[in-house]
Amino acid sequence: MVVAQKNIDPTPEDVVLAKKIRTTYDKDDVAILESTENVTFDLNKTESKVIVNHSINEKLMNINHRAAIQKYEFYDSESKIETFNLKYRNDKSVGSYVVDEFYKDNDLFYNDARVKHMVVNFPVQGYIYNYELEKKYEDVKYFTSLYFNDEFPVLKKQIVVTVPEWLNAELKEFNFDGAKITKSQTKDSKNNTIYTYTINDVPALYKEEDAPGRSYLYPHILVIAKSYKLKGKDVALFGSTADLYKWYKSLVDLMKDDTSVLKSKVTELTASAKTDEEKIKNIYYWVQDNIRYIAFEDGIAGFKPDESNHVFEKRYGDCKGMANLIKQMLKLAGFDARLTWIGTKHIAYDYKTPSLAVDNHMICTLFHKGKKYFLDGTEKFNSFGEYAERIQNKEVMIEDGDKFIIDKVPTASHESNKEIFKANLSIENEKLQGTCSKSYLGESRAQFLYIYSTFKNDKKNETLDNYLSKSEKNTLVTNIKTSDLKNRDAKLTIDYNVNVANKVSSFDNEMYVDLEYMNEFKGFELKDRKTDYQFDFKKNYESTVSLAIPAGYSVTKIPTDLVVKEGNFDIALTFQKTDKEIIYKKSFIFKNGEIKASEMTKWNDFIKNLIANYNQQITFTKQ
Repeated sequence: MVVAQKNIDPTPEDVVLAKKIRTTYDKDDVAILESTENVTFDLNKTESKVIVNHSINEKLMNINHRAAIQKYEFYDSESKIETFNLKYRNDKSVGSYVVDEFYKDNDLFYNDARVKHMVVNFPVQGYIYNYELEKKYEDVKYFTSLYFNDEFPVLKKQIVVTVPEWLNAELKEFNFDGAKITKSQTKDSKNNTIYTYTINDVPALYKEEDAPGRSYLYPHILVIAKSYKLKGKDVALFGSTADLYKWYKSLVDLMKDDTSVLKSKVTELTASAKTDEEKIKNIYYWVQDNIRYIAFEDGIAGFKPDESNHVFEKRYGDCKGMANLIKQMLKLAGFDARLTWIGTKHIAYDYKTPSLAVDNHMICTLFHKGKKYFLDGTEKFNSFGEYAERIQNKEVMIEDGDKFIIDKVPTASHESNKEIFKANLSIENEKLQGTCSKSYLGESRAQFLYIYSTFKNDKKNETLDNYLSKSEKNTLVTNIKTSDLKNRDAKLTIDYNVNVANKVSSFDNEMYVDLEYMNEFKGFELKDRKTDYQFDFKKNYESTVSLAIPAGYSVTKIPTDLVVKEGNFDIALTFQKTDKEIIYKKSFIFKNGEIKASEMTKWNDFIKNLIANYNQQITFTKQ
């Protein structure tokens, strides 16, 4: 609530400035006129840790008529917020109500992440507040990155990093090309090196779903503290990939796995298996089916795997605990299995950069008969030897005693995810009716199984009916038969009968048929998009609908074809007439699993043509 005070209302110049900024950033209500971030370092000699002091000062202006925003900052057991304050333009404290609470998220079962937040109300256009934040990180390894973009547009941004003489730190720059960032480097009287980065007119972070991770999109700096001097000696931090692995291994060495708890289950799972591959699958699939994935972050547990016996007994764990359980169960069965760190597709870096920002996930690598298999317990419906798009082509760090192995997860083509739809239809009583079949491979199969798993057990059949009919009231689905939905290794198939009303109409000697009732991608226009659109996986969808020509009629008109070939999408809709039927084929291929920002205009033009194509009808005339 704003308290009346002198010298806090906007001046006429402020209002003019706010209106001017709004013309540039017409989708934003608030802008940051000036932002300065300062980073300094101290040494905790007692615990041999480098401390980071990070301060932010911002001048916030309302550029719309009224606005209310949230200012928030996260912290945890490795950091603390020392100042979190809002002031009027006359430097008097606003006295905002600050909430300090555990950060709650549906995917987080328990974590030590906390958040401080407050509501900031701007009563009129041009209103200004000054925001102050001072945060301390107890250990430099947890301070990873500095970004120039903010939730709001920034007119002038300055980042100042002061590196003391005793600290060997690298400021690694990403996405600076075209960002117009000026950089200077000076020394002060204490021989500290001061790096100053300045940038003007920084747009707000994109609020677009299914976009690449921010490390691909925005200019930023990774802060890599390599070593520091203490009493004339160099103390290693993260100077190399080996240093990063050494720290990870030190956490793994803290584990006290009691694998005796797992023995009887491993024996049960492998007793009747006839081959090694069957033993491996039984263990891997059991973990997928029986261990609930729950993100668990609690101080060092954010990086240290939980003991396998704990995960086994609780029946839940995070990615690290699940990877360790798979490892220990496979080892009990006589296989060579190892913990493996990986950064998912969301992260732009590889292991040439020694930083905790490089990875965000853990899996298990199986060495078997000269091959490596990557097992991800959090992927509930992946088949053995198949990998989710989010980890394909990503570097992995595999434990190897005191050493480590860097490798890459293989990449699969769009063909491995093929989804096929077939329908054989005829016209009966002005309705389309006939038989349909669907088949799924790879990630299209895993996606269907995930969707199916969300259906309530007592309503699975009813919900599957609605899913196949797309909840369209004019489409009736009956007599559904599926392949074994518990078999991850086979092609998944669904066969059913369909009856579609409202697609056939007759006038005098002519019959009009709208053969399009699946409407794939019909509402998939990507308006005003600035970033690439990324699908969950590389898609390859094929549809063939055959319609029998009704007796006594001839075909006098069929829709035109539509064929589009671009760098990332290859789409074709074609119609073929034979003596007995019309064959309507559709193919949607997204070979790289994305639509590039540079292709958005072509994509949206295609969608308009697609809708026009979908609206065309087949005309039959009585002979």
